[in-house]
Amino acid sequence: MGAKLFAVLKKDALTSLRYRSGFVLATLAQAAQLATFYFLSLAIGPQFRPDGMPYLLFLLVGTGFYTFLVAGMHSFLRTIQESQQAGTLEVLLTTSTPAPALVVLNAISAFASGMLQFAVCILAAIYLFGHTLHINVIGFVIVFSLSLLITLAIGLCIAGLQVATHKGSALLWLLGSGSWLVSGTLFPTAALPRVARVVASCIPFTHSLSGMRLALLAGKTPGLLHEIEVLALFSLMLVPIGVGFFSWMVQQARQNGSLCFY
Repeated sequence: MGAKLFAVLKKDALTSLRYRSGFVLATLAQAAQLATFYFLSLAIGPQFRPDGMPYLLFLLVGTGFYTFLVAGMHSFLRTIQESQQAGTLEVLLTTSTPAPALVVLNAISAFASGMLQFAVCILAAIYLFGHTLHINVIGFVIVFSLSLLITLAIGLCIAGLQVATHKGSALLWLLGSGSWLVSGTLFPTAALPRVARVVASCIPFTHSLSGMRLALLAGKTPGLLHEIEVLALFSLMLVPIGVGFFSWMVQQARQNGSLCFY
């Protein structure tokens, strides 16, 4: 499996080198986003401290980590879509590597790229904007790992839907847009109406963002342990569902002979 991972990473690295303009554009886009958040925080003023945190840090951690999670989910969809469009999906999913593992391997590069962008957000907060972090290293690792497992599970569900109906992008758009609104990416969930807060508490990304902010900005707090417990429960439920759903969708497509159609 390690050799297969290395081969996938090598392939994606060579592809990125061939399209260097995309990297430049992505860098400029992130710089513009950082500038936007900085001036937005200045316009709102230092008196606004959601959950007791400086608003700029609240924005950078929330949007940076959320972008990482959504980009990871999108990589599962893109892997299946590109294979369907190229007519190679049937060959891809009939190799000796289990189908869920194969899709996860192809998504690794996207997660690495997203992690790099998230790290840039954190470094910008420290070195460009002069903020101090209070990092709980163990809490950060646990929140990150559990959030990654949840993202993998949801990504597999989206990929399975794409295999079966070719409509995985609709689910990703709905989930991404809805979570962006209510999961506390740009503002604390306490500002939402009561019904929306209940909905937000049922979305795992709400707890991912909250846990990541607490781990990076608040150090050791009782709230961090609560978020870790909730994320652990979500991961225990979603990982078996994601693997099982994707495997079942692939099996159904093989039986129906629809793997080679797009």
